[in-house]
Amino acid sequence: MPRVLIVEDDTLIANAMATHLRHAGMDVEWSDRGDRAMKKLRFERPDVAIIDLMLPGMDGWRMIESLRADGIGLPLIVVSARGTEQDKVHALGIGGDDYLAKPFGMGELVARVKAAVRRSGVFAGDGGRSRVEVPGLIVDPDLHRALIDGRDAELTRTEFRLLSVLASEQGRVMTRDQLQQRVWGTPYRPRDRSVDVCVRKLREKLDQRSDTYSYIHTHYGVGYRFDAEPLAVA
Repeated sequence: MPRVLIVEDDTLIANAMATHLRHAGMDVEWSDRGDRAMKKLRFERPDVAIIDLMLPGMDGWRMIESLRADGIGLPLIVVSARGTEQDKVHALGIGGDDYLAKPFGMGELVARVKAAVRRSGVFAGDGGRSRVEVPGLIVDPDLHRALIDGRDAELTRTEFRLLSVLASEQGRVMTRDQLQQRVWGTPYRPRDRSVDVCVRKLREKLDQRSDTYSYIHTHYGVGYRFDAEPLAVA
């Protein structure tokens, strides 16, 4: 499933883009500041970034130049109210891969993002839906269920969505902000316990039902990781 980062300080536009991209089967995160988005782009490496040019913290021009100077080659789609030929030529010249002048249709945006994913070759042939099998557990996105030791874990839609996101990044620690955005579609706020509550429910339905493995692991101060790890023998 392609991961897309939207860097846009207009909430209405960002929400509209995120909604349409999610309906097209993509995982979407959003940042409203260029400086914060740079940290995500450098360390989390989404598959595509959609970058507005006029941003607080760090503008889109500097973001593109910095990313390319660092050798980060992920596809960058520029969106901007600045629609002159000179703006387009400059943005593409410093490393942008595509350019959409506002206002633009959401259908066109989705098509441009899909084209960028195809060109990058990241998801060639996998259809964006991957069945995950680890000892004692199967996560099946087509059936939308998880089987623990052959039995249906009876996860809710949100619990299954969280498990699918964690399992798709098996072995990698995911921050609460990443999980909040990819599962609930909203930025993480320190007092929001949605991620932690859902993780607790997953552990009740998976870890506590298995006599041999644990699957959801906490990295304190960072987030959570999915892996099948054998339980210690007493």
